[in-house]
Amino acid sequence: MQKKLIIFVLAAIIISAVFIFLVIPSPLDESGYQSEVIITNLDTPWAIAFLPDDRMIFTERGGKVRIWDGDQVIDIGNINVKEISESGLLGLAVDPEYNENQYIYLYYTSPNNGNQVSRFQIKDNNLTDETVLLDNIPSSGIHNGGRIKFGPDGKLYIATGDAGDEPLAQDINSLAGKILRMNKDGSIPDDNPFGNYVYSYGHRNPQGITWDTSNGLMYASEHGPTRNDEINIIEKGGNYGWPIVQCDNTTDQYINSLRCFNEFTLAPSGIAFYENSLFVTGLRGNQLRRLFLDSSGKKIISEEELFNNLGRIRDVVEYKGYLYIATSNRDGRGVPKINDDKIIRIKTGN
Repeated sequence: MQKKLIIFVLAAIIISAVFIFLVIPSPLDESGYQSEVIITNLDTPWAIAFLPDDRMIFTERGGKVRIWDGDQVIDIGNINVKEISESGLLGLAVDPEYNENQYIYLYYTSPNNGNQVSRFQIKDNNLTDETVLLDNIPSSGIHNGGRIKFGPDGKLYIATGDAGDEPLAQDINSLAGKILRMNKDGSIPDDNPFGNYVYSYGHRNPQGITWDTSNGLMYASEHGPTRNDEINIIEKGGNYGWPIVQCDNTTDQYINSLRCFNEFTLAPSGIAFYENSLFVTGLRGNQLRRLFLDSSGKKIISEEELFNNLGRIRDVVEYKGYLYIATSNRDGRGVPKINDDKIIRIKTGN
């Protein structure tokens, strides 16, 4: 009897240990980095931003907009979106004057009007007062772009994909395959290069935007067709070549990439500038990749692969010395892990 009891107790201890190992979020080991899982059990988080009071706001592709206050996750809205493959609720931006107006901006696939950019107001932890700023951006099950961010100039920048219709990327009168630029009220800035919303063109499926605010350089990440993923320095009026060229060319007609991933498929999405480096998320690459830049910001001097044990990673943002990344293992193309999807906070050791 006593022997059976000992066996039972040992079995219970082993089962409990396995349960804790599989279910309880724990810090992730990565040399030179400290990390912790802060939110679990999400469904395809797509974009992360922060409100001025340090609360995190994020989107999930199925339509949810949520806030994490450091203790709990609060649902503040559920957008009616068309979620097919890569489409749905995507980008998010917080107004630079949020304390005065409580505005946020969302990029999503409407059931009726293609991809669109809308402004909302947050009142008592609820999304209200939608104002559509731009709609009928070509949409599809693939190549919707989706990242939106405010630049140092106070303008809203919008990354759009070619929606599977490649020639649209070269058409400066189309909203597809572009990086767009607008005033906060949805109007066209007077100094845009073509007199419309288009800021740069010849893009296939850009999903990340960031700036080095010390020198104004703008960077974007872009999916290639088979490998040939790109990291680009974005220039006003620049033509990045798709679908005529990929990554690099031998003429002055198209702008060459800062980095062409022609040796493997990274499928880059979110991108953040921090500590004179570009941190880039990889979907098919299953990693967070760090690109160390030289003092000019126009040359990559070395790279490292980080957090390759998380599966697909969709977004990365820097906030007050921490990086925040979101996994995307429940997007239909990944293999969900225990408690996926997750948002993870990272502190570099530098």
